[in-house]
Amino acid sequence: MDSDLDQLRRLARAFMEKEVAPHRERFAEQKQVDRDLWRRAGDLGLLCLSIPEAYGGGGGTFAHEAVLLEEQARAGDSAWGNSVHSGIVAHYLNSYGSEEQKRRWLPKLASGEYVGAIAMTEPGAGSDLQGIRTKAVREGDEYVINGSKTFITNGVQADLVIVVAKTDPAQGAQGISLIVAESGAENDVRRGRVLDKVGMKGQDTAELFFDDVRVPVANLLGEQEGLGFVQLMQQLPQERLIIGVCCIAGIEAAVDVTLKYVKERTAFGKELIKFQNTRFKLAECATEAAVTRAFIDECIEKHLRGELDVPTAAMAKWWASDRLGKVVDECVQLFGGYGYMNEYPIARAWSDARVQRIYGGTNEIMKEIIARSL
Repeated sequence: MDSDLDQLRRLARAFMEKEVAPHRERFAEQKQVDRDLWRRAGDLGLLCLSIPEAYGGGGGTFAHEAVLLEEQARAGDSAWGNSVHSGIVAHYLNSYGSEEQKRRWLPKLASGEYVGAIAMTEPGAGSDLQGIRTKAVREGDEYVINGSKTFITNGVQADLVIVVAKTDPAQGAQGISLIVAESGAENDVRRGRVLDKVGMKGQDTAELFFDDVRVPVANLLGEQEGLGFVQLMQQLPQERLIIGVCCIAGIEAAVDVTLKYVKERTAFGKELIKFQNTRFKLAECATEAAVTRAFIDECIEKHLRGELDVPTAAMAKWWASDRLGKVVDECVQLFGGYGYMNEYPIARAWSDARVQRIYGGTNEIMKEIIARSL
């Protein structure tokens, strides 16, 4: 941390407290944040914090993204899909886009004019990205895209979607490419239903359908077709670290809110904190938080130096998400019946936490990645 990050934290905390937290129930009812929230975040410079200033971004590092992610988790919000927009989509464009593509798209993402999404998962292909069936067939100066995607964060609101598609199905992983579909394309991307999830109720998570969607060949990311799988593998460590950052922030928030509750709630004539079981359980949770924080901070430092490798990112993702599930469950127990009521933040944290072990690659896949490196 330094003064720049401290100042950002104050700004991010104020934004979350004013613009997001008060609208939590409404976001959950409409299954998405207000579209104008993106514009307001852009006006404050909270979008694309780690994208170069030359392309409209904040010119910061992943440390800046981590501060914003932590403040979002601290506010108990899981609705705003900025981690995908700024931490993932923008970085695919910054890493693999041509100069023309970066100047065309990144400023729009940074201002909130555009909302970004990446369409990987399909109804029949999740962690196994080689199994995708969406195809992009070249016809002259255009790609014609056909297929379907699901579990797409920012799916309904997205103006720019990075589509993972096969440009040469016969080549397996080497036949996968990343192609950008912009709103307004001929036979535009068809938005399906906003999915009804167990948790993360306010997040725009949707199905997308590509029915002869035509996009210019110039929207291919990379100098040639077939680079998509490599590009995905190169970017997945940051995606998994983002999940790890969200999880440790969620752990710390859960411990904080539970500590406050057990100091106020009484049973049998004394505060819950005075019962040995309560103190021991919270001692365990606090230790889990401290150990996980140390590891995630170490991973952030490695990432800032360009040294975070795939197995370590997988460790961060599975460990932090697994610890989150364990700690939040213990905290729910300390709340008793109130811990099962959605009006209490710990109940929402519990339902939100479950998916962390699934997306970004399941924790079982993370262990397989780690095992291969041993």
